[in-house]
Amino acid sequence: MLQHPIMIEPHKRVTEAQRILVENGIYYLPVVGDGKRLLGMITPPRLSIAPERLASLDVWEITRYLNDLTVEKVMIKEPELQTINPDATLEDAAEKMIRTRVGGLVVTEQGIVRGLITDNDLLLELRKILGAAEPGWRVTVRVPSRKGEFVKLTKAIADRGWGIMAMGNVRAPRKENYWDVLFKIQGCTREELLDLITSIEGHELRDIRETKFYSSN
Repeated sequence: MLQHPIMIEPHKRVTEAQRILVENGIYYLPVVGDGKRLLGMITPPRLSIAPERLASLDVWEITRYLNDLTVEKVMIKEPELQTINPDATLEDAAEKMIRTRVGGLVVTEQGIVRGLITDNDLLLELRKILGAAEPGWRVTVRVPSRKGEFVKLTKAIADRGWGIMAMGNVRAPRKENYWDVLFKIQGCTREELLDLITSIEGHELRDIRETKFYSSN
């Protein structure tokens, strides 16, 4: 999560909130009161003015309207405002974002802002978990859902002295009682990997491709 997000006070003008969003290239702007207590959230759509409202105003009235409009009047408030605890897991955050259809959660502790986590943060962590920045062979193997199958595969790789840089698994789509296991493996050739996987009874190679190192910046 972002531990020190940019924040704004409720009495500030919406023009100030717009400036902060644009200058800092951010989408979520928590609104806080005394002691960083969360009051609401500003996002770009909240700063939009309905066309029918503009149609009834001349240019001077629009300027005056914007100058008088404060953050408090347009911010997202409870129950639409979504938060999460600092000790929640990444899975908790992902599940809540999916369920509430939001792309960001304010991290709060007893109502005080401790940080901000967005869908982009979750994607960055997923990239780390899957070893996306590591060179090697990205391999997906379908294995039966029974005891010992996962160990059989990892032991076979370890016995050859190859490095497992990352791994993950999901239930195989439309295939009951099977799991798709993804590995990032170093220290072997494509032919050696193919020979190994095809030698394990009941295991099916679903995908194999070489990935190069790239900077995360």
